[in-house]
Order: sequence, then C-alpha cells, then structure tokens
Amino acid sequence: MYVTALGLVDFRSYQQAEVQLAPGVTAFVGPNGQGKTNLVEAIHYTATLGSHRVANDAPLVRAGAARAIVRTEVRSDHERDLVIELEINPGRANRARVNRAPVPRPRDVLGLLRTVLFAPEDLALVKGDPSERRRFLDELLTLRTPRMAGVRQDYDRILKQRNSLLKSASIARRQNRSGGAVEGPLRTLEVWDSHLARAGSELLATRLELLESLRPLVSGSYDAVARGKGDARLEYKSSVPLEPGVTSREELAEVILSAVHERRSDELDRGVSLVGPHRDDMVLGLGDLPAKGYASHGESWSFALALRLASYELLRSDGGEPVLILDDVFAELDTQRRDRLAELVSPAEQVLVTAAVGADVPAELSGARFDVADGTVRRA
Repeated sequence: MYVTALGLVDFRSYQQAEVQLAPGVTAFVGPNGQGKTNLVEAIHYTATLGSHRVANDAPLVRAGAARAIVRTEVRSDHERDLVIELEINPGRANRARVNRAPVPRPRDVLGLLRTVLFAPEDLALVKGDPSERRRFLDELLTLRTPRMAGVRQDYDRILKQRNSLLKSASIARRQNRSGGAVEGPLRTLEVWDSHLARAGSELLATRLELLESLRPLVSGSYDAVARGKGDARLEYKSSVPLEPGVTSREELAEVILSAVHERRSDELDRGVSLVGPHRDDMVLGLGDLPAKGYASHGESWSFALALRLASYELLRSDGGEPVLILDDVFAELDTQRRDRLAELVSPAEQVLVTAAVGADVPAELSGARFDVADGTVRRA
C-alpha cells in the first residue's frame, strides 16, 4: 500500500497543492514553518481522521476559508487504485467520498489507508499523561479494526451523558440538607451505568488483546533500536480490578458495573465518572522500573520509537504494509539512534520524511526529494 498523489485545498497553510508520490523514500525538505508537516499530516489524517498535532479539526482549515479538502490517491493490493476525499467542515459534519461516491460517514474510509507516524510529539508517549498512551492504543485499534471507531464514539457519547447526570446528581446532593441525592438522576444513572459497562467492556477487551500482541514486538523493537541495552515491558493499568482469566466481554462488563457501584459515592461527590477505560493507562517499563520518571532522554526516545516500530510490524502482519511517516524526527535523535532508525525503516514500501535541511535525512533514506518554501512544493 502506498500513496500516489496528494491534493489539498485550503488545508493548513495551503490554498492549493498537488504532489505526485511513488513507492520508496520521499523527503520534504525546507525551513521550519513552511508547510512540510502539513503535507504528511494530511496523509495521516486520511488514515486516522485525526491530527497528531491538534485535538480538533478547526486549525486544519486555512485561515479565512470555510472548509478544507484533502484528496489522497492510494494504490493498494493487486494494483487497485482508490481516491479518498475528505471535506473538513469546522462546526459542521465532515464529509467523505471514495472514488467520487459519497460514503454515509467519514469513518467509513478508515482502513483504506494505514499509516504509522513518527514525530517529536511521540516523546509524550513515555513522559506524558495517560491520555497520550490511551490515544496511542485506540488509534492503533482503529487502524487494525475500523469498526472500533464506532465503539469509541459510542463510549465517548455515553461518558458525556453519564458525566452530565453525575454533575446534576452531585449538585442536588449538596443542596439536599439530608445529604442524599434526588432519586430522578440516580434512576436514570442506572441505565447509563449499563451502557457504560457494555461499551467499556468492548473497548477494554480489545485494548487487552492489542497489548498481548504488542508486547513481544515492542520488546524486540526496543532491543533493535537500543542494541540490547534494556528490557522494554508493557502492562495495562485498569481502573477496575482485573482477575487472571477474566477476558470475555460479558465478564468484563460485570467487573466494570460492579466497580461503578462501588465508586458511586465518590462519583457523586466529584460529579464525574471515575471508572472505565477513559481512566486506564498503559504502563511502560524498563527492567524493573517504570520508564516514566526513570528513563533517560535517550531511553525515552528509544521506547517511543519502539512503540511506533512495533505498530508498523503489527499492521504489516495483518496484511498490507502501512505507509511510514517520519515527521522531523531525525533532528531530535543522536547519531546512533538516527542511523539505527533509518536502517530499520528503509525496507518499507513507502517512507515519507520531513526535514529542515537535507543533511538531516540519513544516507540510507536517499530517494525523491521535494523542496518546500513559501507555500510551494517543488520536485528537487
């Protein structure tokens, strides 16, 4: 699988851009702030419907424009060509077309293109908050199994509704002199408890399954990047007690529901949901110590790279090689890690690299080059 063309209209800094691409390595080179990352961000957005730089779509639309269009042409197995067109409408529903035919929902394009993106922001996977690691897991889940996008949206909707009820019940409880909450919100809350347990068990189960598949790949990738200097481990830290052997959706739903009932008083005090996959974390370890707070800067980078390399290997093992995107990552690495990463990714079918100067692109990744400056993209 590889991208053959990218077309942009009012996306980020580009009023209009057209880029023809081919298998192998393509480097986008130019000073910072000229739009290199915008190009690869658009390709990654096509695969994930999300940006690695911002949390919502509004910044993706060029200032003064009402919408943005990203058109990505993809060649997949058996020389089959696809044209994926996304219309980004801040404040309104986005739209999608495949081979010029509208699809019911933008998420229906998920799975048509798969990417793995390396970026300086990846250091937050090791050093940042649990939300960064949850996002990593859920984005990979959706790339592997596109239907999980619907599960995630359902869970987020349920969580929002449940938090609203908890906030109302919490206010009513404080206003009630006897200290008890009014019955109305509580009765409604019981219904949303069941919804939370159902959707949460599906998300939790697939995360646990993903972690089992990732563990050996992360360990091997870390060993390859760090050349045997450390033992990388992954563990899942759940907001509910997980017993060995409890893996079915039904069992996990019961565990979540039981934990919700146990934390009812705390949730009413705080007016927020304290139980569920939205409170979980993926704990990264090096040897017997957690990576966060103990790993050096170089070790943290090696772990972040290992997570992305493991994602690439996992997606490739599913069938259909993903596009590798390296967004200004080599400038962040020391010489040893730079050379090792280049060596590991060079066999990929398509690698897209951004760099401020040509010297930042390792010799192992020689290939096509585009110069990016003043809002234009020119073949070098």
